[in-house]
Amino acid sequence: MVSVFTSGVDTSATETKGTVLIHSAKKLENYAKTKEAKIEELIKAVADSGAKEIVSGGAVGEMALHFYEEYKLMLKLSQLNPDDLGYVDSDSVEEIGGVRVTIMKNEEGGNSVCAVVLRGSTDSILEDLERAVDDGVNTYKAMCRDNHIVPGAAATEIELARKLKEFSSKETGLDQYAIAKFAESYGVVPKTLAENVGLNAMEIISSLYAEHSTGNTKVGIDLDEGICKDGSTLNIWDLHITKFFALKYVADADCTVL
Repeated sequence: MVSVFTSGVDTSATETKGTVLIHSAKKLENYAKTKEAKIEELIKAVADSGAKEIVSGGAVGEMALHFYEEYKLMLKLSQLNPDDLGYVDSDSVEEIGGVRVTIMKNEEGGNSVCAVVLRGSTDSILEDLERAVDDGVNTYKAMCRDNHIVPGAAATEIELARKLKEFSSKETGLDQYAIAKFAESYGVVPKTLAENVGLNAMEIISSLYAEHSTGNTKVGIDLDEGICKDGSTLNIWDLHITKFFALKYVADADCTVL
């Protein structure tokens, strides 16, 4: 059985400096023994839980290393229960991109945890890949909470802007101007998408408004062809929960400023 920890095994320092006054050799000996006994107690608890191999992502203290050898363990961190332990069919140390990594495989029964290794020629490419993986994982996590989706490719923002403009025209007084400006702010999304691929933002936004006014509420921007197209046919969707909280926080911020 293998237990994996992200931090190291060593005595931790306090947040503030402290002074210990020892007036005799006996007190010094007792102080050292107390420290050793605590570390041994934690390592023994790991051994008693049934773990045979423990992997740590940090450094191992000399005293912890001593007890690791004594109890035939790789590492120790805190007291464990048998339910905290995992199983692997094999483990090995391999070199990937000049970096030595520990690879653990579980061929039978599937895996609840996996590692994604990214490789790229430059740091900027690796950062883009990392963001893409992070966005994908977060999207899946969000879908587990709420799997409702809305049209993407700026279709949702244009439809919201159109609805708000209609609402503002029915209001009287100064409120209608604030609502109209708030509706206008939604145009930033399609404008940014169009400008990023070298399209004429004003023409794209005008075309989107024209399509949505006829009832084609799923029409967004096809960045590949540079035209407005039904996003559902392109399978471009956004998460409802992401849009909901984004708009909620934007509205709250506006109300706070006002």
